[in-house]
This record gives sequence, structure tokens and C-alpha cells, in this order.
Amino acid sequence: MSHERRPPIDPERPWNDWLRPTWDDAPGEPSRPAPTSAPALGPRIRSVAEVTREIKDRLRAVPALRDLWVEGEVGQVSMSAAGHCYFTLKDDRAQLRAVIFRDERRAIPFEPRTGLRIVAHGRVDVFEQQGHYQLYVDMLQPAGLGDLALRLEAIKARLAAEGLFEAARKRPLPVWPRLIGVATSAQGAVIHDISRVLERRWPLARVVLSPCLVQGEAAPISIVAALRRLAAWRDPATGLRPEVVILARGGGSLEDLWPFNDERVVRAVASHPVPVISGVGHETDVTLTDFAADLRAATPSVAAELAVPARHDQAVALRALRARLDAGTQRSLRHARDAVTAEGRALDHLHPAAVLAGERERVGLLLDRARVAMDARLGSARTVLGRAGERLPVAARGRVVRASTSLHAARASLMALGPYATLERGYAIVRDERGGLLRDASTVAPGMLVDVRLARGGLDARVEHVRDS
Repeated sequence: MSHERRPPIDPERPWNDWLRPTWDDAPGEPSRPAPTSAPALGPRIRSVAEVTREIKDRLRAVPALRDLWVEGEVGQVSMSAAGHCYFTLKDDRAQLRAVIFRDERRAIPFEPRTGLRIVAHGRVDVFEQQGHYQLYVDMLQPAGLGDLALRLEAIKARLAAEGLFEAARKRPLPVWPRLIGVATSAQGAVIHDISRVLERRWPLARVVLSPCLVQGEAAPISIVAALRRLAAWRDPATGLRPEVVILARGGGSLEDLWPFNDERVVRAVASHPVPVISGVGHETDVTLTDFAADLRAATPSVAAELAVPARHDQAVALRALRARLDAGTQRSLRHARDAVTAEGRALDHLHPAAVLAGERERVGLLLDRARVAMDARLGSARTVLGRAGERLPVAARGRVVRASTSLHAARASLMALGPYATLERGYAIVRDERGGLLRDASTVAPGMLVDVRLARGGLDARVEHVRDS
């Protein structure tokens, strides 16, 4: 496919000369023989693919668009089934489509998220099938952050994908902890601040310190070891184990707080057997242990306040509970007195003399009702028996007549259907020597003895001759 580059418009030419070129004037077209008739005038009509390819070639010809850094806020983000990431970069005046292919995504340490301000590197090109231009990204980093912040985002994204920061994993803190574990430096002011807060708010709780380094390259291993010691420790006297753990240190820069972003420390916090409160840095400092812990506190002192109840609040609650208990006791006593009074009245009704008098009255009433009922039943029975006595002889005679008639009819039917009625008409029943009925002459041989049954009496005969018909 050829791609023409049309010459610039000459303002000296007549407007209708450059506005509507003929097919023969189109640059890049092969020369054609002059037509015999007048030439047809009209615009050069291009296909959509030609126009899109022309735009794509011109964009690719601009060096600044082949190696480009763009800063903006991430808009809508979507993932394709093939693993490509599509999003938009926008500012207050415009927006730009962008795409990160799957292979480039694997090399980029974090994913674009809606609302995040980032700096993206790539090239601008045209996606011909949809006819729009977009930024093809091969490098990505948060705007205004250094390599350390980029590493933080990468670790955070990976651990979040594993579900370590899910809210469903968070465990509730014990209401009245008796033993509190603290993992922090033994030399810093943090442990003293925590101890003062616990002593003021809830002096019933004991504190077990598991010292560790909170800064430097060796700090992550030291923190993990401190958490493991707290998980395995038991009070030799009572057998109690820490019911909640405070992981704390003072404020500092991102580099100072980096041990609390270490993946080993974050996993140790997430897998600790009892709830963990993260009190790392000042209120504006955020570390990954804050996301993995069961509760995040703005400072170590706030962590201590969250770990225990305030004894003043508990005293107020106890007074309120005592008032409720007193009121409930008074109600229970009042109800008991009312119940005793009601039982006394019931006992009066159950006195033997009162019961006996009532039963005598009830028995007399029942006897009267029984006598009336029996008289009524006996009168009704006498009436029924009298009527039945009158109907019985008539019914008996009728039953005897009907039975005699039925018997005679059955006897007549039996006689008509029996073999003896047939014998009366001159027929006979012939049996062989074994008593079997003879129906066919072919089954009889001369000399055979047969028994002939007549209507009255019988004959013993010998067969002399056998006829076929």
C-alpha cells in the first residue's frame, strides 16, 4: 500500500483548484492517458486503513514520541484476559490512554492503581484496529518517590496479593489482658512510654519485654526473633502467655523505619499466634507492619492505650453494673414477695377443710347429674327395646320365607345343571376300568370292561365291537 504525502496548500492557487483535486492530480498516482471526454472532478477518497496508517507513520516519525516520560494521575484501570493492563493517565486538562503488556508488567515492581500519581516511560503509537493512539509503557514508578519507596510499593503489592493485609484476618484484642508482650528496643524511650501508659491505665497487666534492634540491617532478623520469643514464652509461676503483643519504635525517616517494611518482619507479624498492635513511628509514618498487624496505632503510647482498657472507664462501668445489679436484685425480691403472697393465697384454697367442702359439693352435683342421665338413658333404651320386640317376629318370618324360596330355586338350578338331569333324558356315563370318562370310541378296544351309569342304576359291560361313528 502506498502512502502519499500531499504537497502543502499554495495560497496563490484558486480555492477550487486545491480543494477538489482530480484523480489525475493526485500525487503518487501513475500517469494515465488523457480521456477522450471531459475529465471527472472529485476528491481523492481514502480507506480508513490508509488514513490510520498515515497517522501512525507520522507519529512514529516524531523522535520525541518514541522515548517519552509522562507524569499524571491514574484513571480507570482494567486487566485483559491475556494479562495486559490498560489504564488512562490524566491531568486537569486532558487524558492519555496507556497499556502495559504482560511481559513488561512482570518487570515493573508495582501496579498502577486508580488515583495514584505516577511517572510512566514508553512510546506513543496508534492501535489501528480501534483507531486511537496510546502510550505503550515499559517502565513505571510513583511520581516524586525514590527507589526505596518503589521497593516499598512492590513489597506491599505482592503481600497484599497474598491476602496478608485482608481485614478478615484481623483478630479482636483481649478486653482485660493480664500479660502484654512488647517487642522494641530496651534502651530507647519507647519502652518507658509504654510502661507509663500501661501503669496509668491498667496496672493489673504485667509487661514482658522481648528486646530487639529497631534500626539497621540486622534489625529485621532481631525483630523476628523477638516475636518468636514472645510466642514461645510462658510465665513459669502462672503458666500464662502474652495475650497481646505491641511492636513499637519511635519516629524516623523511611530509611530508619525500613526494617518494619521488611518482608520477613511483615510475615512474622501476620503469623503471630496472638493479636499484634503496630505502634511504629509517628502518626504520619506508615509501614507494612501497620497493614499486617491486627491493629495499627499512631504512636507507641497510643498502642499501649489501645492494648488495655482505662481503669477509670472500667470503674464507671462497674458502678453502672452495680446499679443495674442493685435494681435487678430489688426487682427480683419484689417479684419473690409477690410470688410468696400468691402462694399463700393458693395454700388457703388448698386447706383440707376447704378442699373437703368443695369436694362434697362437687360430688353431690355429679350424683344428681348422673341420676338424671341414667334415667334418660334407661327410658330411651326401653322405648328402643319395645319397638324392636314388635318388629322382630315379622322380620324373622320374612327372613324364613325368603330363605326357603331361595333354597328351592337353588335346588332346581342345581338339578337342572347336574349330570343326573342329563341321565333322565336317556343319556349314560361310561367309564373305563380305571374310572376314567370315555368320550372317544377310538380309545376303547374290543374285550375292554366298561361301567355304564344310567339315570337309575348301572351296568357292567364288555365291549364286543367298536364303531368309528
